[in-house]
Amino acid sequence: MNRTEEYLRSLLNELCNLPHETGWVEFKHNNMESESIGEYISALSNSATLDGKSHAYMVWGVKDATHEVIGTNFSPHASKIGNEELESWLLRQLSPRVFFVFYELATDLGKVVILEIERAADKPVQFKGTEYIRIGSYKKNLKDYPDKERALWRAFDKTPFEDMIAAEHVSDTDVLKLLDYPTYFELLDMELPEDRKRILERLSDDNMIKKCDAGGWDITNLGAILFAKRLSSFSHLKRKSVRVIIYSGKDRIQTEREQEGVKGYAAGFEGLIGFIDNLLPRNEIIGKALRKDVSMYPELAVRELVANAIIHQDFSLRGTGPMIEIFSDRMEITNPGVPLVQVERFIDSPPRSRNEAMASFLRRVGVCEERGSGFDKVVSQTEFYQLPAPIIDVTEEHTRVILFSHKPFAEMDREERVRACYLHACLKYVTRDFMTNATLRHRFGMNDKQISISSRIIKDTVEATKVKLKEPDTAPKHMKYVPYWA
Repeated sequence: MNRTEEYLRSLLNELCNLPHETGWVEFKHNNMESESIGEYISALSNSATLDGKSHAYMVWGVKDATHEVIGTNFSPHASKIGNEELESWLLRQLSPRVFFVFYELATDLGKVVILEIERAADKPVQFKGTEYIRIGSYKKNLKDYPDKERALWRAFDKTPFEDMIAAEHVSDTDVLKLLDYPTYFELLDMELPEDRKRILERLSDDNMIKKCDAGGWDITNLGAILFAKRLSSFSHLKRKSVRVIIYSGKDRIQTEREQEGVKGYAAGFEGLIGFIDNLLPRNEIIGKALRKDVSMYPELAVRELVANAIIHQDFSLRGTGPMIEIFSDRMEITNPGVPLVQVERFIDSPPRSRNEAMASFLRRVGVCEERGSGFDKVVSQTEFYQLPAPIIDVTEEHTRVILFSHKPFAEMDREERVRACYLHACLKYVTRDFMTNATLRHRFGMNDKQISISSRIIKDTVEATKVKLKEPDTAPKHMKYVPYWA
């Protein structure tokens, strides 16, 4: 969240009134040693998680013993390590890359610098490979305090991302300035209350905001990520906006257009889908079953995949968010984080989400499927449009689903045909049916004279151990096939 001067003065006053041994705050005069700052970021971030705080703070220009403001000559934005700026150097040494920001504040008693540090999210923050923690007023190696380490891991396990705080101590007025509350009521098909109190109560009932002990409200990550008027208003969420990029060819050499989402996911979802649909190329006809003037890609499939990318992302990965890339022959939908289920079982696996509160709300308002991942709809739509089967790629930190534009059956290679055959068998199986030569011919738009071609594809898919006969001793004309895992 962008901090006003008024907010920073109020924050400084609150910090100076805290007890002397507070694990998530450190006061300094002029200590500017970069290694020490990095170690404190680790220690304070980890301690904030233990103490249930959304942020930790390091303050220069305040006497540690008395919390008296005395001013400092530390200038973080002018500090460098070699030729590298201090902030960039610190960020590079931290793992995971926890968000932090320096604020400089002029007071009557001299300049004060406040370093605001985001709490550790799902693992202890390291500086140069070492994890630190605050013990009393001292910075210590976390490994030397196994009880603290165990408690920290327990805190990660019991605090979902959505319950963490995006902005603390926010006034009634500012809550309504920061969150798109009219869209919240519209999505839930509820009358917009006429008075502010009832609006805030309803947002609180849905855990979008919480009462703050210091007065006012805390906006939760759930409220911010779903209904922010501007995600950039919340510093640790501004890189989580959805990016849409369209390229002029099949590679990333020439970008035609790039757009970054502004709103929270629920507030901006329909606008995002409409924006993507307007960018997609349109064909008069793709297959014999289709009406004229249709999008190159099924809107329902695009909708499900974009919703999945939003819901299943790993928010602990910094500096990256969902991305939709549109090429001349395909579109790629990428989200941070690896799947929680086996890639080849996307169709039949029960729903599992890292962000269940967000997923639950988006299901309630109809953004995504109530059950499963919706991937069965994606496969069904690609079959109806007679498109090549989608691909799911998983890297160390990301999941990418690739939808392909129309390609005639004759131009599909063996791998594409086998992949389509396997997904067709999966789709049939989850609908309590079975793949046969006839159903596969229909999937590819073949005629009855192409039985041998369809048989060859099935044989290749069996050899690739992707499908198997349901009943091995069946006569050839009655053979039914199921996925290898059935």
